[in-house]
Amino acid sequence: MTIKHSSWTWTLLFTTSATLVCCALPILLVSLGMGTVVASLASSAPWLITLSMYKGWVFAVSGLLIAASAWAVKRAARTCPADPVLRQACETATRWNTRFLWLAGGMWSIGFFYAFILVRIYE
Repeated sequence: MTIKHSSWTWTLLFTTSATLVCCALPILLVSLGMGTVVASLASSAPWLITLSMYKGWVFAVSGLLIAASAWAVKRAARTCPADPVLRQACETATRWNTRFLWLAGGMWSIGFFYAFILVRIYE
């Protein structure tokens, strides 16, 4: 069974964005003194509260998806076709997937810092 790399990329971007929206963004806004923005955000999107209640699971699942995506993008058995046109398309897709992987990893790290580490510092 083969998995399209673009589907991994979009899944990766979606899950890491969820970790930022549920956990990191509200903490950042409150840290900057914008608590009313968080209150308005929570009232207009109440599902964020439910999502933030399970932030441990959200971060665990998204971390596993990032690791799986990193494996899919960087595995040793992955090769591009010999045809020059297809090879160019494959190399371009690999570059973009690597960029998305770094972006998602950075977003996940920022979210993890704000949701778990910064909270412990300010306790």
